[in-house]
Amino acid sequence: MLTELYPVDKIGDVLIPREQYHPFPTADEREGWEELREAVRKAHIARGEAALGKDWPSLPATLFLEYARTGNRSRYQNVRNVRRNMLCDMVVAECMEGKGRFVDGITDGVWTTCEETYWGVPAHINAQRAGVGLPDVAEPTVDLFAGETVSLLAWTLYLVGSNLDEVSPLIRERIHIESDRRVLTPCLERDDFWWMGFGNRTVNNWNPWCNSNWLTATLLLERDQERRQAAVVKILRSLDRFVDPYPTDGGCDEGPGYWGRAGASLFDCLELLHGASDGAIDVYDRPLIQEMGRYIYRVQIADRYFVNFADAAALVSPSASLVFQYGQRIGDKKMMALGAEGAKGQNLFEKGAGDSIGRQLPALFALEELAAVEPAQPLPRDAWFSEIQVMAARDREGSAEGLYVAAKGGHNAESHNHNDIGHFIAYAGGKPVVVDAGVEDYTAKTFSSQRYEIWTMQSAYHSLPTIGGVMQEPGKAFAARDVEYETDDGGAQLRMDIAGAYPAVAGLKSWKRVVKLNRGRNIEVADAYELEHEAEISLSLITPCEVALEEDGVIELKEREIVEGRASGNARIYYPANMMKVAVEEVPVEDSRLQSIWGERLFRMVLRLDEPTQEGAWKLRLET
Repeated sequence: MLTELYPVDKIGDVLIPREQYHPFPTADEREGWEELREAVRKAHIARGEAALGKDWPSLPATLFLEYARTGNRSRYQNVRNVRRNMLCDMVVAECMEGKGRFVDGITDGVWTTCEETYWGVPAHINAQRAGVGLPDVAEPTVDLFAGETVSLLAWTLYLVGSNLDEVSPLIRERIHIESDRRVLTPCLERDDFWWMGFGNRTVNNWNPWCNSNWLTATLLLERDQERRQAAVVKILRSLDRFVDPYPTDGGCDEGPGYWGRAGASLFDCLELLHGASDGAIDVYDRPLIQEMGRYIYRVQIADRYFVNFADAAALVSPSASLVFQYGQRIGDKKMMALGAEGAKGQNLFEKGAGDSIGRQLPALFALEELAAVEPAQPLPRDAWFSEIQVMAARDREGSAEGLYVAAKGGHNAESHNHNDIGHFIAYAGGKPVVVDAGVEDYTAKTFSSQRYEIWTMQSAYHSLPTIGGVMQEPGKAFAARDVEYETDDGGAQLRMDIAGAYPAVAGLKSWKRVVKLNRGRNIEVADAYELEHEAEISLSLITPCEVALEEDGVIELKEREIVEGRASGNARIYYPANMMKVAVEEVPVEDSRLQSIWGERLFRMVLRLDEPTQEGAWKLRLET
């Protein structure tokens, strides 16, 4: 898309020279900053003051080595994040106040960052030829966080560079030298960073995320106009590797939790290109770009609950300002309204913007436009993403009341894949009753050959059958067949054969599943199977509700406080008691990431056939 629309010669014509590129007011240009809301300015100054009083935490080699030694990636990343946030907060605070009070702190932050051996994180160090361990200074590699760092330094120099010159002109030059050595030159000269998409590996959210930061640094820092233009051309080529194969329905197979760094990071790139070309680079009228944005409100269940297949979390808080700005660019009032709704929960008009500095800046200068939009959750009645084979349906358009169901087909080689073909989730009154647990904190195991030893990745911990102890397996060959979707005023349904998601040893000839919402009545899940030989069959369902088995044929899902101030829903599941027995297992939730969503426990309901045969069928019904 991009390279055909904007070939090399056209880029040279439309790209604004670096000296004339002026996306936001600098700290010296007081009028723009002083026009911002007083509450927002005070909030950002307070964050800068909190950072100004802290010592810069150290990043010793042994902390970096924890990933190689134990698989823990969080401790190093947490310390690194403190350092980056301190610098970011002081830079924005200086822009807000304009008195020079934060300049020495910013100087320390810049110098400290430039003295780090590696700007990325240990979990991504395997991109270097030396492999996992300590970073090789002779081979700078560019990951997500090296990109975030160079972007932060580039914005720092753009916003407060004249103030830093008063401390020492060597600070500006140090930023240029380190940024070029670590990011600009490697990205320009190398094609083998997998996220660029020039090899055989399929790209994911890394592509637009890394490119957005490389593009930022290129536009703000690159002093050689020929290299600057060459980098932009290469970035467009790389972005095409993300855009061209993207599902035309806008569906993000990584889930809404990753949309913020998939479709939304592409938007970051498109905004940078739009601004750096004075609007000449503009693809917002393209249907694919529009659908990629709309995805985020089409998978909202209610409030912060979103459809969370794959590694995505059930609770998501997309950047309200970014959602608004994307909607504004594509002329989608529903998306703009969702951004305004999110702004209330994120308290943007009092606390100001969060996220990276590259997102804080456009958010701050879009606040008044955002405030003029009436907040609303669009909550569409139906959503169908034909290419990733995800369905979502609710009882009534624009309302969280009643029942909501989402189900998926697809294949088991999706980005951030779980083995979950045929899986469904259900909500009642906007509250969870049958859920996808999500993913635990990332460790070395998460993205290793042992990934599917983790319980959250396994089909037995999704709303799926297990046959003779055999679960689904990963790989593109393990996929749904004969997928059909239907919707009308009376309901919506997804029909598929999920037998292909299981290995041959399961002995499955077919497993036809229909997940159906009968609007205003119930959710039905109908299964019909045919086996090559008899085998034990069980069906699993995960719930955050209290489970009661007080009557044969009925599972009572009762409201339970999950975490303070947030509860599950209520529902009843009807099953054929003449065919099945139900056992309930408590699933302790020990991971901090999952605990923040589901509390300290989930429950797994296992429905087992009493007398399994080679052929059979049943139906489950969920009602409130």
